[in-house]
Amino acid sequence: MKNGRRKAAACLCVVALAALPAVVYAAALGAAGAAAVTSVADADAPPLLDDGDAESLREAVKQSLYWLARQPPEQRIVLGPRTLTVADQMRGLWRILQFLADNPSPETLEARVLSEFDLLRSVGLDDGSMLATGYHEPTIAAAEVPSAEYPVPIYGVPRDLAARRKGPYWGRTEIEKGRLGNLARPLAWARNPLDVFFMEIEGSGTLRFPDGRELRVGHATTNGRPYRSIARLLIDEGKITREAMTMRVLREWLTEHPEERTRVLRYNDSFVFFRPLPGAPVGSLGVPLTPGRSIATDPSVFPRAALAFVRTRRPVERSEGSIEWHPVSRFVLSQDAGGAIRGPGRVDIFWGRGPQADVAASEMKEPGELYFVVPKAK
Repeated sequence: MKNGRRKAAACLCVVALAALPAVVYAAALGAAGAAAVTSVADADAPPLLDDGDAESLREAVKQSLYWLARQPPEQRIVLGPRTLTVADQMRGLWRILQFLADNPSPETLEARVLSEFDLLRSVGLDDGSMLATGYHEPTIAAAEVPSAEYPVPIYGVPRDLAARRKGPYWGRTEIEKGRLGNLARPLAWARNPLDVFFMEIEGSGTLRFPDGRELRVGHATTNGRPYRSIARLLIDEGKITREAMTMRVLREWLTEHPEERTRVLRYNDSFVFFRPLPGAPVGSLGVPLTPGRSIATDPSVFPRAALAFVRTRRPVERSEGSIEWHPVSRFVLSQDAGGAIRGPGRVDIFWGRGPQADVAASEMKEPGELYFVVPKAK
């Protein structure tokens, strides 16, 4: 759900299903998709024991079906050794819903899936590894009018943005210096520029006003400038080591070095404009995301709305504040994208909202495995 998609990528936008455009499924899924996964022999299949609840999986599957129903049914998707169609994807997802009808045990669900589906494993990064991260929907303090306490605008879409699309729009530096003038109405005003910057990365957030009211906002569009990772910048400059880098460490460094903050944030010339959102957070497909079930992947190499299985681990904060790590083993749906999520070696898991989701988004940077689950060839 991140800037473009989340974390490494980023993205997002809520619209009624009836208003969703018939987005082309994945014309780019040719050579890139063919090289992104490899077949998994039955004897090499990992345990597919799902550690989540059946209801959340049903909901995520339904959201993928909603989106797929608006795509051309014969649209082809090349995924490793397999060539599928949108109709094939839908057939497989409907079958999963049938498998889930009686709330089966993890073992029963595994047996059912393996009897009718094949596994295709992501080839990962150059060294074969897969990096799994987490994202969430943050809650930030905001006000309806600017003040010394709330000086940071959270911009809606500029009125002249569409007319200027033939060329680059104003960059982050110009926007933060006030170049928009009255072309864009702030939806609200935040206390901290870091809150707004990281909400851009996450793709959506909840604004909490002093009187307790809340407003959900999400990614409407961007200025069209390339996304550049400030984490990568600080690693390259030797300010934070690659091993230590997490969202929490990044934010702490920026807080502790206010003299560097403007320079570092403006390194990323991409700028997200927001809009009010009803209901649940949505991903790049325009359908609601399901906490713990929706993932962000690179749509140029992996099919949108596809069923997958992820194995990794996530951080959980104990009552006294320490962190313990829990295994993650579950079916997920590829329903989001993001500026930092690029290539077959990245997957970003959406954890929803709240303290534990905050911890997962801040701390999770773990090795993992990602398998796509496709109907067996007829």
